[in-house]
Amino acid sequence: MPTLATTVDGLKLKNPFIIASGPPGTNLNVINRAFREGWGAVIAKTVSLDASKVINVTPRYGKLYANDKKEVIGWENIELISDRPLEIWIEEFKKCKDAHPDGILIASIMEEYRKDAWVEIVERCQDAGVDGFELNFSCPHGLPERKMGAAMGQNPEILGEVCTWVMSAAKKPVWAKMTPNITHIEDPARKALAAGCQGISAINTIRSVIGVNLETLRPEPSVEGYTTPGGYSSKAVKPIALRMCMELAQLIKSEFPGRTLSGMGGVETGEDAAQFILLGSDTVQVCTGVMKFGYELVKPLCEQLLAFMEKHKFETIADFKGHSLPYFTTHAELVRLQKERKAAQKAAAEKMVVKADGEWSGDEFVKQSAALASGD
Repeated sequence: MPTLATTVDGLKLKNPFIIASGPPGTNLNVINRAFREGWGAVIAKTVSLDASKVINVTPRYGKLYANDKKEVIGWENIELISDRPLEIWIEEFKKCKDAHPDGILIASIMEEYRKDAWVEIVERCQDAGVDGFELNFSCPHGLPERKMGAAMGQNPEILGEVCTWVMSAAKKPVWAKMTPNITHIEDPARKALAAGCQGISAINTIRSVIGVNLETLRPEPSVEGYTTPGGYSSKAVKPIALRMCMELAQLIKSEFPGRTLSGMGGVETGEDAAQFILLGSDTVQVCTGVMKFGYELVKPLCEQLLAFMEKHKFETIADFKGHSLPYFTTHAELVRLQKERKAAQKAAAEKMVVKADGEWSGDEFVKQSAALASGD
């Protein structure tokens, strides 16, 4: 009987499904709900030392529809990190661990480019009992004026330095969350892993403009008639997320064996999750899917992933993690493989051409004789 239980960086999860940092982990009430529903872990909404500088606006979401507006395939947000004081979060972290001692609670943290700030937030969250950290180097629109989020994650050298600061204070596993808004996602990931981070998370949202209202002629989501580019998520981003996770898994396999990858981007079904795991993910995070379908989504996710495992006779997540990675190659190699296959098919076809005696010709006599020879 297959099992979804897995251990990642020493963290024992009942299943590989994790609530990704964002609105589904915005306070203790919803985090408790997630654990009650059976999620393998929860990453709380990103916190910082000074929440007074975080001011959200309304509306802050935009949707992209398909099928005559019957299905949401894309979701944009211009939401910032948590605007709740860290002091409140610290108390809620403690209460959460008291209520769910076996639940894996991960703090997502983001700070300015100051060693003392990163060390302080690590130590305060750690003392509150969190089980691990995710470093938010990836929010595409959050506080770039303070050089936070993707503004930091797009600079591999700075990111690597910050990871070194964090690792000097962290006593729990640390994952660095990568921005997809970069040419080569392996570059910052390499720096994070070289600095000692146990794992990588990817991808965060893709910088986007969801659309323009053709009645008002204003871009959306419209706040006082204006907007700003935000982060794009939901099922439409899955192909991009899969590609980047594949690249990160290849990096880990070749340069940092034993390190881990938490994949995300458009996951709404167990089959989606299976694809991320086949491409090297140890765990699978979900955010927008929870916002669309609710915390109970974890149940069909688990059922569908188990059905996939039973079909292919996989007993554990480790049995098929990275199984599909060896089947990526270069375009030049694809051309060579196809030529080789066609040449072999042609040779086989020529070899098997056998005509009736009355149809033999002098020009084909040698080939016809060879086709009738045993063992050729």
